[in-house]
Amino acid sequence: MIRHAGLLYMEDLEELFTDVQCQRVFPDQKTFVDCIPKLPVAEILEQYRQWKRQPDGTLETFVMRHFDLPKVVPQPAQPMARNIDGHIADLWKILSRAPVENTGTLIGLPYRFIVPGGRFREIFYWDTYFTMLGLAAAGETQFIEDVADNFAFLLRRFGLIPNGNRTYFLTRSQPPFFAHIVRLLQALKGDEILVKYITELTLEYQFWMQDAQLVTEDEPVKRRVVRMPDGALLNRYWDEKNTPRAEGYAADLASHEEASAKPSDHYRHLRGACESGWDFSGRWLRDGKTMHRIYTCDLIPVDLNSLLWYLESTLEEAYRITGKPETANSYGEKAAQRKAAIEKYCWHPQQQTFTDYDHCKQQPSDYLTMAMAYPLFCGLAGEQQANLVLEKIANTFLQPGGLLTSLHVTGQQWDAPNGWAPLQWIGYEAAMRYKNEKLAQKIRHNWMMNVERVFATTGKMMEKYNVVDISLLAGGGEYPNQDGFGWTNGVYAALKRVNRQW
Repeated sequence: MIRHAGLLYMEDLEELFTDVQCQRVFPDQKTFVDCIPKLPVAEILEQYRQWKRQPDGTLETFVMRHFDLPKVVPQPAQPMARNIDGHIADLWKILSRAPVENTGTLIGLPYRFIVPGGRFREIFYWDTYFTMLGLAAAGETQFIEDVADNFAFLLRRFGLIPNGNRTYFLTRSQPPFFAHIVRLLQALKGDEILVKYITELTLEYQFWMQDAQLVTEDEPVKRRVVRMPDGALLNRYWDEKNTPRAEGYAADLASHEEASAKPSDHYRHLRGACESGWDFSGRWLRDGKTMHRIYTCDLIPVDLNSLLWYLESTLEEAYRITGKPETANSYGEKAAQRKAAIEKYCWHPQQQTFTDYDHCKQQPSDYLTMAMAYPLFCGLAGEQQANLVLEKIANTFLQPGGLLTSLHVTGQQWDAPNGWAPLQWIGYEAAMRYKNEKLAQKIRHNWMMNVERVFATTGKMMEKYNVVDISLLAGGGEYPNQDGFGWTNGVYAALKRVNRQW
C-alpha cells in the first residue's frame, strides 16, 4: 500500500498498537485507531519503550497522555420534545462536517461531508448513498454534490472509494454505490452530471476489475475478479491485506483460534466481509453460524455483481452522451455478459430466487438473504424471476417491523431478527420497479411504523431494528446498536416523501 504524507498508519505504532488492542484498553477497538497523536510517532514509541522498562501508571494512562481521544458525535437536545421530522432536520446539522485536513488516521476531504453517527466519525461509503436519499428529500442538492465530489477526490487520489476516509480502510472499498450516487444527482441536475463524473466512474470500475486481464482457466481468481467455468467474469469481495483489522484486532485474533484455515486466508475472509458492508452475517460463514468458518472470498455475491452491472450500464450511457459510441458499446457488452452470468450462476433453481454462488464448490449458496432483491433494485432481473423473488420476500422476509436481513438467528448483526434501513429501501424499490405496489407499500408502512415506535420510546434514530418482535431493540455484532443515524434518517425521510414512478 502506498503511503501518503501527513497521515497516521497504525502499523507505525508497532508494539504500542498491538499492546493497546490486545489488552483491550478501550472497550471499542475503533477508539484507539481514531485517536490523534500529540507528538510525532517516533517520539511516542521511544517514550513507550522507556515507559515499559519503568511503568508509571497504567497503559491507559500512557495512551491518554500521548493521544487525543476521538470526540463523541453529539445528539440533539431533548429529542423527544420534537417530532421525528424535526429531529432528523437537527441531525443533518449535527452529522454534517466541514472540509478537513489530514488528522491522525482521518483522510482529509476538500468538501462538506456527512457521517453516520455513533462510533462512526468519518464517511462510510455505502452508508452515504442512503443518507443522500434523505438529503435529496430535504432539497440539499448542493450538499449531495459536495459529497459526490469528495468521492471523486478519493477515486483520483487513491484509486478507490475506501470503506471510510481512514488510513486503515485504504485496502478495501464497500458495495459500489457511486453510480447510484451519480444517478441521484443526475435526476436533480441533468445529464451533465454523467459527463462530470465519467472519469471517476471509470476509475471505480477499474478498481473492481483490476487484474481481470490476468485471470485464466488455470488461475481463475485475481484480487476481486473471478473467471467462471464458461469464461464469464464476475466479482467477489476482497481486501489487499490478510492480517487482523486494526479496528478489530483482538476480535480477529480470537476468531482465528478455532479456525482451520491458515491465518492469512482467515483474515482475508474477515476483511472481505467488511468490504461487503455485512460485517458480519451467517451469509459469509461456511456452516452459517460460526466465525471461524468464514469463507467470504469463496463467494460470488449477488448484490456486488448487480451493482457492477449497474455501473457498467451507467458507463455505457455516460460514454454515449459524450460521443464515444465504441466505448459505450464496450460497456454495454460487458453489462450484457454480466447479466447473463448473474442469471446463470446466482439464480438458485431449487430456491427460486437469487443467491450468492460458491465459486470454489461451483454451486449456489442455500443461505437466503435480502441480497436477493438487488437484481430487481438494479433492474436486471427478468419479470418472471422478479415475481418469484417478490413472492419469497412477501412470504418469508416481510415481518411486522420491516424486512429481515436473513432468515437465520446467529447472533451476528446482519441476520435475523434485525432489519437495516438500506435493505428496506432496496426491497421497496425492487417491488416498485416490478409493479408490486402492494408489497412496496407494506414494506414502507411496517418499517416506518417501527422507526417511529422506537423514536417515541427512546428519542433515537437507530442503526438497525428488530423487525420480528417490535417490542424489542436490535442487537448482535461486535458493538452496541448505534444511534444517529445517517442511513436510517435518509431512508425514513425518503420513504415519507416518495412518489416513485417507473
